[in-house]
Amino acid sequence: MLIKNEFEVAAPVEKVWDFFGNIPQVATCLPGTELTADLGDDKYEGKVAIRMGPVKLSFGGTAQITERDEAGHRIVVDATGAEARGRGQASMAVTATLTRAGRGTKVLVAQDLQLSGAAAQYGRGMISDVSSVLMRDFSINLQDKIARAERGESLEGAAAASPASGLTLGLRAAMMALRRVFRRFFVPYQSNAS
Repeated sequence: MLIKNEFEVAAPVEKVWDFFGNIPQVATCLPGTELTADLGDDKYEGKVAIRMGPVKLSFGGTAQITERDEAGHRIVVDATGAEARGRGQASMAVTATLTRAGRGTKVLVAQDLQLSGAAAQYGRGMISDVSSVLMRDFSINLQDKIARAERGESLEGAAAASPASGLTLGLRAAMMALRRVFRRFFVPYQSNAS
């Protein structure tokens, strides 16, 4: 399944691109993600923990940068992992493309996600909503870390992103689903009533 998100960062594209070049720092911006080893050659080992509805899933696996286009500010990361309790597999190709947006940067993220096992039982809507919530949190954390770096603060002392809280994440995803339902059923009715 292909999931697309975009967000803006209030920093020039060159600064955001430089930050994206440091994968361990980028990983600290995504809730529930922890890098456990640098395997060399742009390959990393790590863990991702996420709650999908009532099920908490913990994946362990690897991520590798397979493409880095300096001129086009585009990076592709392939990740694969297995759920810790044997409840499924996941693979994902993530493409991030940075473009100028006024004085800031627009980040386009495309995730080509393949799931099997427990996570695969959730519909595209739920998975897209959870992904959108995580991307929103990622963008806030990314903005904060870049602002800290611009102020000359050490990023080593900056806290990593908090774990992806199941209740908070679930509530935010549920609110997105309700807004989608509201738009689907009520907006057409209002336009027909006019």
